[in-house]
Amino acid sequence: MDSLLQEYLDDRTRIGPSPEGAFDGAAGGAACGDLIRISLVVEDARIAAVTFDTEGCAAMQAASACAAELVDGATVIEAAGITAGEIEDSLGGLSPARKHAAMLAADAIHRALSSVASSGQKLGEPHADRVLVAVSGGVDSAVAALRERERGADVIAVTVKLWADPDTDGAKACCSPEAVLGARAVTHSLGIPHFTLDLEDQFRRQVVGRFVSGYSEGQTPNPCVLCNGEVRIAAMVDLADRLGATHLVTGHYARVISDGEGSLLAAGEDENKDQSYMLAALPTEVIERLSFPLAELSKPEVREIATRNSLSVAQKPESQDLCFLAGQNKQSFLSRHGGLVDRAGEVRNLDGETVGEHNGHHNFTVGQRRGLGVAAGRPLYVLSTDARSNVVTVGERDDLTVDRVTVRNAVMHRDGASVDRVRLRYRSPAVKASVVASAGVHEELELTLDEPFDGPAPGQAAVLMSGDTVVGHATIAAAV
Repeated sequence: MDSLLQEYLDDRTRIGPSPEGAFDGAAGGAACGDLIRISLVVEDARIAAVTFDTEGCAAMQAASACAAELVDGATVIEAAGITAGEIEDSLGGLSPARKHAAMLAADAIHRALSSVASSGQKLGEPHADRVLVAVSGGVDSAVAALRERERGADVIAVTVKLWADPDTDGAKACCSPEAVLGARAVTHSLGIPHFTLDLEDQFRRQVVGRFVSGYSEGQTPNPCVLCNGEVRIAAMVDLADRLGATHLVTGHYARVISDGEGSLLAAGEDENKDQSYMLAALPTEVIERLSFPLAELSKPEVREIATRNSLSVAQKPESQDLCFLAGQNKQSFLSRHGGLVDRAGEVRNLDGETVGEHNGHHNFTVGQRRGLGVAAGRPLYVLSTDARSNVVTVGERDDLTVDRVTVRNAVMHRDGASVDRVRLRYRSPAVKASVVASAGVHEELELTLDEPFDGPAPGQAAVLMSGDTVVGHATIAAAV
């Protein structure tokens, strides 16, 4: 056995139970049977004490002791940079059969640090050029982190864990446990400390819960707008504050501008990747804390930067928009998580005549053409769904066209006189529009469209714009 590994086996003075108030992280199990629990006591943003317990092979025991020694006395930020490779090097190297020990020990450290990150504690002193970069495990956020590091910023990374479900394909989801591991690996490869922020409880309650209830009420909710607006971005800005960072940096294709009255969100330069719609529900006080280093780049340019810098995620495919639906269909998800089971209902035309049957109103959305199960000599589209009666109403494409839209829960950052267009669907261009409203919050507003729009879906976001700047947002209630 290597002498350094033997030395750690001989000196395991930190073995013991978790102290009161400590933050615990555990890893291991599965086929190897190796287990580790590491506990961190944090005082004044520094690891003041460490204990651990472990079961398994000699390499696992030595790696656990080594991990405890590395974090003891380190700042929380320094501890967030510890890698499995560093543990392995401290042991004098490990054979391929033993490398898992260093990986498990590192994972235990970072799971404990995840609890630290979620604790609300102050984790660092203010730093003039420190930024927190939101890293999802994809190429955009990785390049954002790289660009911040290259400009000389003191960079820290964070990944939010939002969803863990055995039926979800974690490899395709941006905020899964698998995504956390990938994000940690790419940021550590850049020499950047990494934290995980566990927001799964809030996400289940505020996003998934409202997604399910929206479908049960006959709406088509947009969980990404809600998640960005109310859950993950604000939580990461709070963590940035506690780490002493000036800004939260993300890999979104959007811009922050100032119009003289404060900070507002604006569209990114690449129209094909603009993500201002998905960020539209952010409060202005959060927007002013954001930075988007990819704002002026296109997706091909971002991939080229990643390839040039040998980032492992350079060619990684795009993640699915709805992270919790990755690898499964919406119908089965609604059934398992919301009890929305199929039940027979009528398909009617605008005259109220029954023209077919369907298997549940929640399986349809306004504007849908395929899967109606109605034999007709012309294309038919869903015009509306009624949750109470379980009736789906269909008609021709012209019947979808509207020139007025009622919205609810409207937030106007600026006076309605500034509005000259509205986006009513993520993948659709903005249409010319106007609204009479003062700045502030409105229970209901009516938008007048200067050009027709086909099938705005109740529950979707309406993003009110002045040119390419977001000046308000609301939820579509009905089309007129």
